[in-house]
Amino acid sequence: MAPRLCSISAATRRLMGRPKPRAGDLAAAARFYSKDNEGSWFRSLFVHKVDPRKDAHSTLLSKKETSNLYKIQFHNVKPECLDAYNSLTEAVLPKLHLDEDYPCSLVGNWNTWYGEQDQAVHLWRFSGGYPALMDCMNKLKNNKEYLEFRKERSQMLLSRRNQMLLEFSFWNEPQPRAGPNIYELRTYKLKPGTMIEWGNNWARAIKYRQENQEAVGGFFSQIGELYVVHHLWAYKDLQSREETRNAAWRKRGWDQNVYYTVPLVRHMESRIMIPLKISPLQ
Repeated sequence: MAPRLCSISAATRRLMGRPKPRAGDLAAAARFYSKDNEGSWFRSLFVHKVDPRKDAHSTLLSKKETSNLYKIQFHNVKPECLDAYNSLTEAVLPKLHLDEDYPCSLVGNWNTWYGEQDQAVHLWRFSGGYPALMDCMNKLKNNKEYLEFRKERSQMLLSRRNQMLLEFSFWNEPQPRAGPNIYELRTYKLKPGTMIEWGNNWARAIKYRQENQEAVGGFFSQIGELYVVHHLWAYKDLQSREETRNAAWRKRGWDQNVYYTVPLVRHMESRIMIPLKISPLQ
């Protein structure tokens, strides 16, 4: 039988100059150290105690003064249908945005320029959290125009997916802005268990990215793929993006944020997006 991986070989014991420990010696040692308190170093070798979390990520990281819930939609459109898709979207979605009977509002609507091609991205806000979301969904089930819109839209799509998001407490709440601008959606898929550490680092780092008002919003997923973070930025053009990002590296402290957050990421991607005509973010 092969030796256990955690055992010490006879050659190593000889180098250490110590005889092989006997079972009685180990038992005596255990009895001796068990008299010490729970924090003894001997017990710590065998038991790793973790303080249980008292709060969920959503409570610790999201804004307390609002109950906004966000939905982000990614629609992959048939290339030959993109113009028709945009026209259909621009005809129907503003009606929901303006109808006070629906507790939802458009935050932004875009086509991907660089990144995944022939893609539309929509960001919605539900003022009132999950009850507002369910109220809106139930009303849409009886909205004949919207149901017809979904049926027609389905003929134009290759695939679609969505996520429910909360906004980070330390980010700006997305507000309508005049254009023309381009938008960058940077998506980070974090290692499980690192969301709090990510939030703590970015709570300090966001100040380095505020001078040009490029920070639009920061969100983390609640339903859909989990441990996903979205940062939304606005720039006048690609050259402005380059200059703004380079300026951040000249600020003391920004490099530390990058140093501490990069190990938390298992995958990241960037989309450069152009707003649709109906988008409140222009």
